[in-house]
Amino acid sequence: MGERKNADNTLRSQVDGYGFDRSQDPNSDAYDEFMAGYLPVLARRESRWKSLVSKGGDIAKNRKVKRFCRKGIPNEHRKYVWMLLSGAEEKKKMNPKTYKLLLLGEKDSTVVETIALDLHRTFPENIYFSTKDGLRSSLSNVLIAISHHNPDKGYCQGLNFIAGLLLLIVKDEESVFWLMDCLMNEILPDFYSPGMEAVKAEQELLGEIIKWKDPVLYQHMDTVGVHWCLVGTKWFMCLFADVLPTETVLRIWDCMFYEGSKVLLRVSTMLILQNRDRLMACSNFTSMVNELQSIIKNPQSLNCHKLMKHCFKRLGSFPHSRIEKMRRECLARVGD
Repeated sequence: MGERKNADNTLRSQVDGYGFDRSQDPNSDAYDEFMAGYLPVLARRESRWKSLVSKGGDIAKNRKVKRFCRKGIPNEHRKYVWMLLSGAEEKKKMNPKTYKLLLLGEKDSTVVETIALDLHRTFPENIYFSTKDGLRSSLSNVLIAISHHNPDKGYCQGLNFIAGLLLLIVKDEESVFWLMDCLMNEILPDFYSPGMEAVKAEQELLGEIIKWKDPVLYQHMDTVGVHWCLVGTKWFMCLFADVLPTETVLRIWDCMFYEGSKVLLRVSTMLILQNRDRLMACSNFTSMVNELQSIIKNPQSLNCHKLMKHCFKRLGSFPHSRIEKMRRECLARVGD
């Protein structure tokens, strides 16, 4: 009996609070060390957010709330805050029958089959998605509904990881559906269109931002022969889910649901610039690509508090007018 209890305790210690098995994670010790210091930070943030959301109702977009989002939303308040800031709560209230009707309605068999193939590939290391029980059925429902609600976009890979992580946090299919709808139509319009021109342009835009912020590094990467389409495809397609550590992804999303897509560019830029020395040391294409693939596993990426602080403090201003001008130019190049 004692051996079984010890085995159960060992299993629980290897699974984090979101259900991800960390037994094979080479950074598990670094994760434990980080979380030990991060938990007091979360406790302080919880006390501040509690006073903000205790009154209920809407949350006004202002400097205080923006600052709060940048410093992180406590997990117990994420659903409430994300739904309000994104506009998903309003959509849900205005369309109370939409989600159920989509699930009951006629389906495109090709879309359903494509989604079914992706279900077992979605977070297989997570105890809630590793079997047919758990959240796979909910994930299937959300993906089928959102794809049929947006037939011009349909379904594409990347959406499964976004919906999966949202389900782990929000724990409600219909709310996840409306958050996905806001992401696809308001926050990241055209990211998930069939041609993916917006995502391709965003990758090119990342290159232009590196050129602006660090022209020496940009020139070195260009000389080595790295094309920006190789750098951030998965970063942008799944919004860093299944790329960065969960705590880091959630901190990025806290800002994204308030500030929009620009935070994805800030984080992508910071990931590259904070590994500048290692990238500058790469002398050929292969070593550069390998280094770019490894920076997401760097312990620096685990410290979400420091990473997000650097994204806003070290990178300086990202003027909306300049970013939009650069984005239009990148879109034009991609479209040629």
